[in-house]
Amino acid sequence: MDVFDALRARVAELRPVRVYGRINRIEGQLVSVEGVTRQATIGDWLEIETRDGTRMGAEILRLTADEAHALPDGARDGLAIGDRAEYLPARGIAPDDSWIGRVIDPYGRPLDGRPLVPGPILRALGSPAPEPARRGRLGARLATGMAVFDTMLPVVRGQRIGLFAGSGVGKSMLLGKFARHMQADVVVIALVGERGRELREFVEDVLGPDGLARAVVVTATSDQPPLTRRRCAQAAMCVAEHFRDQGRHVLLLTDSITRMAEAHREVALAAGEEASLRGYPPSVAHRIMALAERAGPGRDDVGAITAVFTVLVAGSDMEEPVADILRGVLDGHVVMDRAIAERGRFPAIDVLRSVSRSLPHCATPEENTRIAEARRFLGAYDRAEMMIQAGLYEAGADPLVDRAVQLWPALDAFVGEDAPQGVRGAFARLARALEPPTTRASAGMQREGT
Repeated sequence: MDVFDALRARVAELRPVRVYGRINRIEGQLVSVEGVTRQATIGDWLEIETRDGTRMGAEILRLTADEAHALPDGARDGLAIGDRAEYLPARGIAPDDSWIGRVIDPYGRPLDGRPLVPGPILRALGSPAPEPARRGRLGARLATGMAVFDTMLPVVRGQRIGLFAGSGVGKSMLLGKFARHMQADVVVIALVGERGRELREFVEDVLGPDGLARAVVVTATSDQPPLTRRRCAQAAMCVAEHFRDQGRHVLLLTDSITRMAEAHREVALAAGEEASLRGYPPSVAHRIMALAERAGPGRDDVGAITAVFTVLVAGSDMEEPVADILRGVLDGHVVMDRAIAERGRFPAIDVLRSVSRSLPHCATPEENTRIAEARRFLGAYDRAEMMIQAGLYEAGADPLVDRAVQLWPALDAFVGEDAPQGVRGAFARLARALEPPTTRASAGMQREGT
């Protein structure tokens, strides 16, 4: 970056003419401001100065001929009729290469106590997705460092997958593994509505120094206003697009789309939109789909954003609105099960309910055969599990189930294994897991003897 780029960006922000209005009404969650409607558009910003000198931002959600109706980005305590409000254009974000290794808020301000230099280009939060006819195709398979994703649930360059999980089933640990081990040039992490105490824990322990060294973390904690929480995922997408446009491969981890949707619901209801989808406003569907479409391959496959979007599903309800909307626009979904976590296998992935739409194209015929075989045995065991545990199944009644009972311990353990030797090594271990126990035992003894 040119040493004068930051200065040019600051100069470009200077406004020779400032427009001010006054609050003339405070009703519900919104404040009405007169005097700015000639310049204002939906999504623009107001900076309100209260009588005690406190400054507060507000986003314009509705417009009439005489008034701009805005939602304050904070508590309304201290607001009064007649308070001055300065009109500002919509607030974008200006990412920069120097942001790698940093923790920032959705407005591009540092949260780690060090100065942060904005980039030369201000990006709009609602940037459009790349032109469909000029987008590249999904790329090569990526090594993830986890056996199940290197084999049965592959992730390819530019793929968008959903991670559907309840609370407390190891979702954050799985995201940390993606951030540390998946092939990517830059990792962008959006923590939307997380508990404040968990930010430092995630950065220092889950992500670690090695993970942070190639990452940009954008966070808005659960106590922050809905405008800030809703903005977090969009700001992280802007950062990812900055690096994608340079031709880099970006891994975007967003946790979670559910909390973004909840924040949008608060904003939309305050703006007067009616709830319909189990309490969510109709506009939530477009907001989720528009965000997801911005990820994926870039134009002509120069750069790509491989995205993992998490969804909080209560009671594994995959039909709830946010899960249903997101699942329909993704290239695969991974379901995490509390029952699997409770028996101590992590990642607690339910392979049979999970799908990667990069298959079968990203695997060789031999690899696809292995994957199909593993799924067939896991499925046979799942269908007979209740009878097996109740002692009602008799050996010999079904050869497929008999084989599945023999292989299930090895296959279940394989799903929780790391894959330090990459994709080829992971498939070799899957092949061993599909061998009869007696064959594996004799092969192990031969290796020990050797």
